[in-house]
Amino acid sequence: MVPVSLIKYLRPLGAVFSGAIATFSFAPYHWWPLAIVSTTVLLLCLHKQSAKQGALIGLLWGLGQFGTGISWVHVSIANFGGVPLLVGWFMMALLIGYLALYPAAFGYLYNRFFRQLSSPLRLVLFAPILWLLLDWLRGWFLTGFPWLWLGYSQTEGPMAPIAPILGVEGITVAIVVISAALAGIIAEKRYRLISAPLLIATMTFVSHQTQWVTPEPERKVDIAIIQGNIAQELKWLPSQRWPTLMTYADLTRKNWQADIVIWPEAAIPALEEEVAMFIGRMDSAAKLNEATLITGVLDHVGEQVYFNNILTIGENGQDEYTYETAQRYSKHHLLPFGEFVPFESILRPLAPIFNLPMSSFSRGDYIQPNLIAGENQIAPALCYEVAYNEQVRRNVTADTDILLTLSNDAWFGASIGPHQHLEIAQMRALELGRPMIRSTNTGISALINHKGQIIATIPQFEQTVLRDYLVPTVGQTPYHRYGSMPLWIASLLGLGLLLVAQRKQKPATCCQ
Repeated sequence: MVPVSLIKYLRPLGAVFSGAIATFSFAPYHWWPLAIVSTTVLLLCLHKQSAKQGALIGLLWGLGQFGTGISWVHVSIANFGGVPLLVGWFMMALLIGYLALYPAAFGYLYNRFFRQLSSPLRLVLFAPILWLLLDWLRGWFLTGFPWLWLGYSQTEGPMAPIAPILGVEGITVAIVVISAALAGIIAEKRYRLISAPLLIATMTFVSHQTQWVTPEPERKVDIAIIQGNIAQELKWLPSQRWPTLMTYADLTRKNWQADIVIWPEAAIPALEEEVAMFIGRMDSAAKLNEATLITGVLDHVGEQVYFNNILTIGENGQDEYTYETAQRYSKHHLLPFGEFVPFESILRPLAPIFNLPMSSFSRGDYIQPNLIAGENQIAPALCYEVAYNEQVRRNVTADTDILLTLSNDAWFGASIGPHQHLEIAQMRALELGRPMIRSTNTGISALINHKGQIIATIPQFEQTVLRDYLVPTVGQTPYHRYGSMPLWIASLLGLGLLLVAQRKQKPATCCQ
């Protein structure tokens, strides 16, 4: 028997450690079972604790997960933030502490409500519903930060086939249900709970055997991704503007045989109107070669109104490029502090990081038309906004052939951040049953098929070209059609069942 005094210390240590190992279930490690292990240990640590003790355990778990899982954010603060080292670490501590409040809320609420019900009902119903709700809140509040949702850990794991049905949130719920069942078996010998993981395994198997969309190999598209590998500290220097443009132009000239040529986010280090003549020449060259060129570029419309855009030229359904009528996608979900500063009148004077160049962008519309690239329709997402599953889903139509995300992960160097970002892009392809193009400045550039599998990639930090084919698909996945609605309907029914079951119990104290 373990002494009670020792258990008192093991729970907090177990919470921190289990939160930290969750990071290894995501890219670039892909040790997917650790997501289940981590959540199971958390629920075991919460077992028979008071609400306040649950909040502390949840907070420690969150500090472990986010302290390791988003460590990459510090790279951009340290290299480009312009603040002293200690200030940078303090800012990281604030961010990690804020994110850890969500698992703290889980621990508090889980041990606050429905305590008089039998453990199996609380475990397999209340725990996943509460987790889903708090994940949604974290992905929405203060513009949201839906990073490290547990479902992403299964992008290359056995539960990936759930994504076309219920999306990444559905996989997250499945992980919590499995973990809850294991916790109930370990802590209370509730062996009948094994039926919950078996049910999820059955759903996964059935989905794996189902072809939700149909590939059309006769329509395969020749793609060329230009990875410029332009150093972030040099990119916006006036002396580097034309060398950068010539780098992209020269690499493109050798790949005009491709159907679609892709440059990354803000590949053109100038406002569009400043280099309209250069873009016009590239448009003419693309049309001459019957190709479409897609690039990231910044735009200035009126006084102090800037947009982070994706621009298409060449074979895009227009006769020629003109600045006034160009086909663009404007980023909607802006990156806090990078592209807009919350409470800017207060924060901007405090430190250079709050006054980075181009940190006052305007938002594009939530839903925008697909981009035209030859015979293909493309649904784009710029950088960070590919993590917003509902926004991407709403911009995909029945006519969408390919998904596209442009990014510039040079801000985060050789950290795990770009790997996690790629993993998120894989999940969007898997959810929606569409192939995905991911073009970045320094990597990781990749082509992803409709099953979320990487079919081609190139090394990071190399100036090179990725050239390969993508196969468009037709049809709709259940997730594309219904989104997360089935999950929320099931959650409401589950909460109703919990309330009915609670009423049938004799009056009892609901919390400690």
